[in-house]
Amino acid sequence: MSKRVTFLHAADLHLGAPMRGLRALSPQWADEVAQAIPAAFDRLVETALERSVDFLVLAGDIFDQARPSYANYLRFAHGLARLDEAGIPTYLCTGNHDPYTSWRTDLVDLPSSTYLFPADKPGFTCFEKAGEPLVVFGGRGFYNQVFESGANIAEGIDRSAAESACGRKAPFAVGVIHTGLNLDPNKAPTDPKALLDTGMDYWALGHIHQPLVDDEEDPHIVFSGCIQGRDVNEAGARGCFLVTLEEGKANRAEFLPLASIVWQTLDVDTSACNTVDDTAAEASKVLYRANGSAKCDRMVVRLRLVGQTPLHSVLQEPGMMSDLREQINAAHRSFFCDSLRDATRAPWDKEALRAEGLFPSVLLETAERMKANETESLGYIQDEFMRLDLKLPRALGERMEGLQDQASDMALDVLRCGVDV
Repeated sequence: MSKRVTFLHAADLHLGAPMRGLRALSPQWADEVAQAIPAAFDRLVETALERSVDFLVLAGDIFDQARPSYANYLRFAHGLARLDEAGIPTYLCTGNHDPYTSWRTDLVDLPSSTYLFPADKPGFTCFEKAGEPLVVFGGRGFYNQVFESGANIAEGIDRSAAESACGRKAPFAVGVIHTGLNLDPNKAPTDPKALLDTGMDYWALGHIHQPLVDDEEDPHIVFSGCIQGRDVNEAGARGCFLVTLEEGKANRAEFLPLASIVWQTLDVDTSACNTVDDTAAEASKVLYRANGSAKCDRMVVRLRLVGQTPLHSVLQEPGMMSDLREQINAAHRSFFCDSLRDATRAPWDKEALRAEGLFPSVLLETAERMKANETESLGYIQDEFMRLDLKLPRALGERMEGLQDQASDMALDVLRCGVDV
C-alpha cells in the first residue's frame, strides 16, 4: 500500500497587524475588520481539526512584530495546544517580522509537539506515524544579520542532509523557509531551480502574500500567501493550502480560503444606466459577482464608476457620490463600500464635432496625431516626469492608447463645462 500524508501549509499570519488604508468604516465594520486576522488564524486551526491532517506547517511571519503582545501570543499558543490535543504537531519557522533572536519564550510555553526551526543554521526533524518515519523536514528561520547580507537561506537543506540528521529515511521530504525566492531580492532570496534539485518533495514558503504555485499539476514550490488581506493591495481570496503527498502520484495542493473579509477594487460600467438608481443596481450586480468568486463572508470594496454615460454631470454634483455610497452600503450587509470614485465620461458625438470644424475638432485632430506617434508622446511624458523628479510608471507604454483617449475625453469635458457656465 502506498504511503500518503496530508498537511496544511500556511504562512504570514501577521497576528497583531493593523488593517491599513481604511477611509470610512462604520463602527460595526471597524470591529469586524479589527478581528479579521485573529479570526482567520482560528479558522486555520479549525480547518486542520476538521480535515484531520497529519500536521501543520507555518512558514514564518507568525506575528507582525518581533515582540508580540501577550494576547496575540496567547491566542497563537492556545491554537497550537488544540492541535496538540488532537495529535496534530506543528512545524514552523520565523519570518522577517518575527526574527528568531526575538522569539518569545517567557509568555506561554508552546506544546512539545511544536518544532521551531533554528535561524542561525539549518534544522532537521522527522514526523512519524504509527511508529514509522513518514516525513523528514529541513528548514530555517529568517535571521536579519545573516540574510540581509545576501546569504542563501536554503543552503545545506536537502533530502540527504535531512535523512542523515534524522538518522533514517522517509517516503517524503519537506522544506520550510521564509524567503523572497527570486521575487524579492531583499529578503533571503534563493534560486527556485536550486530548490528543485534538493530532492525535497515539497517546499513550503512564506513571505510573498499572494498564493503562488510553481506547477498546478504537480506543485513542489509553493507560497501559501497571507491568511487575511490587510489592505486593498492584498485583494482577493487569502488562506492556506491543503497538501497531499502520495507515493507514485503527483503532489496535490488545494487552496482553502480562510479570510472572513476580502478586499476588492472593482469597476462598475455605467454606460447602460439611465438613472442614478440604475447605477446603484449595477453596483450591486458587480458586488455579488465578485463575492461569489472570492468565497468569503464579507467584502470591503473600492468602487470606480466607469464608462460613457449621460449621468456624468449628475454624478459630479456636490454630495452625489457620498449619497450613492451610503445607498450601496445600506442595501448590503455583507459588503462595505470604503470608497466610491467617479471615473465616468460624458458621451460625445465626435464625428459631429469634427464636422463642425471648431476648437473641439482641432483638439481631436491633435489627439489622433499624438496617438499615431506613440514614441514622441512617451518621450514628452518622460521629460515631464523627469522635470518633476517623478518615477515613470512601468506599465505606461502598455496603457498609452487608453490614457490618450481618456485625456482627450477629459479635455472635451472641460470645454463642455466652460460652455455650460
